Amino acid sequence: MASSNMFRRVLNVSLILSWLVLAMNCRGSVAAAGFTNETDRRALLMFKDLIQEDPLAVLSSWNDSLHFCEWKGVTCGRQHQRVTALRLVAQNLVGSVSPQIGRLTFLRKIRLDNNSFHGNIPPDIGQLFRLQSLSLYNNSFQDLGLTLPNLKYLYLGLNNFSGSFPPSMANASGLLHLIIFVAAAANILEGSIPVKLGNCTNLQVLDLESNRLPGVIPEQIIGISSLTIGLYLRLNEFTGPLPSQVGNLKNLGALSISGNKLIGEIPSALGSCQVLENLDLHGNFFEGAIPSSLDQLKGIQQLDLPQNNLSGQIPEFLGKLPLMRLNLSHNMFEGEVPKVGVFNNISAFSVVGKNMKLCGGIQPLHLPACPIKFSKKNKRPFLDKMIPLLIILPIVLLLACLYLIFYRLKRSQQRTSSAALLENEYPKITYAELLHATNEFSPSNLIGEGRYGSVYKGSLNSGEHIVAVKVLKLQEHGANKSFMAECDVLRILRHRNLVKIITACSSLDFQGKDFKALVFEFMPNGSLDNWLHPTQAEEQGSNLNLRLSIAIDVASALDYIHNHGETTICYCDLKPSNVLLDDDLCAHVSDFGLASYGIMLLEMFTGKRPTDSMFIDNFSLHNYVKFALPDRVMEIIDSMIILKEMEGLNENRHGEGEYAKLKSCLESILICSAEWPHERMDSGHLQLVCTNESGKPSRPRKTRGHTWNAEMLSAEVELSVSFTQY
Repeated sequence: MASSNMFRRVLNVSLILSWLVLAMNCRGSVAAAGFTNETDRRALLMFKDLIQEDPLAVLSSWNDSLHFCEWKGVTCGRQHQRVTALRLVAQNLVGSVSPQIGRLTFLRKIRLDNNSFHGNIPPDIGQLFRLQSLSLYNNSFQDLGLTLPNLKYLYLGLNNFSGSFPPSMANASGLLHLIIFVAAAANILEGSIPVKLGNCTNLQVLDLESNRLPGVIPEQIIGISSLTIGLYLRLNEFTGPLPSQVGNLKNLGALSISGNKLIGEIPSALGSCQVLENLDLHGNFFEGAIPSSLDQLKGIQQLDLPQNNLSGQIPEFLGKLPLMRLNLSHNMFEGEVPKVGVFNNISAFSVVGKNMKLCGGIQPLHLPACPIKFSKKNKRPFLDKMIPLLIILPIVLLLACLYLIFYRLKRSQQRTSSAALLENEYPKITYAELLHATNEFSPSNLIGEGRYGSVYKGSLNSGEHIVAVKVLKLQEHGANKSFMAECDVLRILRHRNLVKIITACSSLDFQGKDFKALVFEFMPNGSLDNWLHPTQAEEQGSNLNLRLSIAIDVASALDYIHNHGETTICYCDLKPSNVLLDDDLCAHVSDFGLASYGIMLLEMFTGKRPTDSMFIDNFSLHNYVKFALPDRVMEIIDSMIILKEMEGLNENRHGEGEYAKLKSCLESILICSAEWPHERMDSGHLQLVCTNESGKPSRPRKTRGHTWNAEMLSAEVELSVSFTQY
C-alpha cells in the first residue's frame, strides 16, 4: 500500500514537470512566433501607412503581388528571409517613421537620408539590438532619445534637433563614426557635451559642428585617442583654452575648432599630432606666438589661423612644412615674412588684415622693406679680415643656391603633381581609412606583390565598395618615381579595357613615415596569368573564344594607349599578370615598364610561360613556336584548348583549312614577337574586328602597310592585325 502511494506521488510529480516543460515550450513558441517573416511584412506596411507623400512612387511595389523581400529599398537575409536593411535614400518621401520599425528585429542598417521625415525618432528603434548603422541625415526629425549600445555608424546631420545634448548618446560605446555619431551638425543643440561620450573609445570621427554647444571642451572628448579621420567642433560657443589633451590625438587627420570663443595660447601639445593634415583654428581668441612644436607636423597640408590675436614673428619653419595652404590673416604678427616654401607662392598663403607691422616677403605682397640693422662695433680691422671671405663667399653661396633651387623645384613638382591629383580630380582618402579598409594591411588581404608595391584587397564605405589598394614600397629605389609616373599616366587615360583608378593617397603613416598608395577598381577574377596557369584548386580557362575575346580587349587597350590617348604613351610591361579580369571576364590592362604583345599571345595559345624551365640558353618561347612551324603546330598548342574545343581538328573535312589558318596565325604572331625591334611589325596598328554570325567582318579602318587576316578558328570572332615595318 505504501509503495503504491509512493508510485502515485512520483507519477503526479512527473506529470506536473511534464506540464511545466510543455507550457514553457509553448510560451517559447509563441514568443518566437511573435517576430516572424509575417511580422516583418506587417511592420513594413505600417511604415508605409505613415508616408504622406511618395511623389516618385517608390513604395508602389510594397503590395501583395511581390514578396516583401523584393520590395524596393528592402534587403533580406538569405537564411531566414528577415529584413536586414532598409534603404530609402533621396526619394522625396514625406511623413513620420512608424514605431513598428522596432519589430524588424533583424535590421542591421537603416538609411532614410535626404527625405522629409518629421516628428520624433521612435524610441522603439532602441529595441533593434542588431542595428549597426543608422543614417537619418537631412530630414526634419526633432527628438534624439535613443539608446543603441551596438551602433557603429550614426548620421543625424541637417535635422531640426534642439534642446540639450542627449546623455544616452554616451552609451553607444561601440561607435566608429559620430556625424558621420552625432552628426548633429547643422542642428541647434544646447547644453554641455556629456563627458561620458569619452567612453566611446572606438570613435574614428566626431562631428558636432554648427550647434550652440557652450562651455569648455571636455578633456575626455578632446583626448579620445581612437579618433583618426577627424574631429569637427567648429561654429559652436566653446570657451576657455584648448585642452592640452589634444596631444593624445596622435593619429588624427583633421581638427577643426574654428568659429568658437577659445582663449589662451595654442597648446604646444599639438606638435604630437604628427599625422595631422588639416588644422583649422580660425575665428577664436588665441594669443601669443605660434608654438615651435608645430614644426613636428610633417604631414600638415592646410593650416588656418586667421581672425585671432596671435603675435610675434612668423616662424620660418612653416616654410619647411609640406603646406599647400597657409592663412595667417587678421592677427598681430610683426617682422619679416619668410620667402621659402609656401611663402614663395602668393596663391597659397595670406597675411592680410591687422598684420600692419610685417615687412619684406615676396614682391607680390607689396609690404615695406625691412630696415637694415647695423652693428655699432663694426670697425675697419674687422672689415679688412672679411675681404677674403667676401670674395669667396658669393661663389659658395651661388653654388649652394643653385643646388637648393634645383632640389626644391624637383620636390615641389612632385608634391604639386601628387597634390593636384588628390585635390582636383579624385576623392580624398587618408592613410587611416586605407588602414581600416585593408584590415591593417593584413597578409590575408594581400592579393599580389611586385618590385615597387604590394596589392591588398580593401573594403570602403562599410563594405559597399571593394577595391584594390597598391601600397608603394618607398624603400625601393625608384618607387616614388614609379608612383608619380603611374599617377600622371592614369590621370589622362580613360578606356574600358584599362584598370580604373579610383583615387590616390600621399601622406604619412602613424609612425610619421612617407606613405603612398593607389586605389583601383577591384577585379574579382584575378589575372590572366592565374587563369592560364591555375593551381590545382582552380579551373583553367580552356575556352578558345574567351581567349580570343581577351586578346581583343588587350589589343583595344594598346591601340588606345598608342594611338588615341591625349598623349602618346609607350606601354611596355605587357604580360598575363598585368591583365586583370572582371566579373564578366572582360580584360583590363594594368601597370606600366619591358615585354611584347606578341609574346603574351604566344603564351595564351601555347599555355607556356616565357620563363618556363624548358627555356634555357638561347632556346625561348619564340623559338619553341618557330621550330614547330609549319608541320608540328598541334604539338605546341595548349592541350586544354585541343581537348575542349579542337578535337578532331585534322580528322574532319575542314581539318586542313583550319590547320592552315592556325599555322598562319602563329606565323604572324612570331613576326611581332621577333627578338630584334627592326624585325617586328608595329603593334600600334593592331586592330580587332568583331564579325557577325555569317562570318562577315565589320569594315576595318584604313591603315598603313601590310594587313594580315585570320579567322582564328572561331565562327564569331575574326582577328585582323595590321602591321607596319619600321
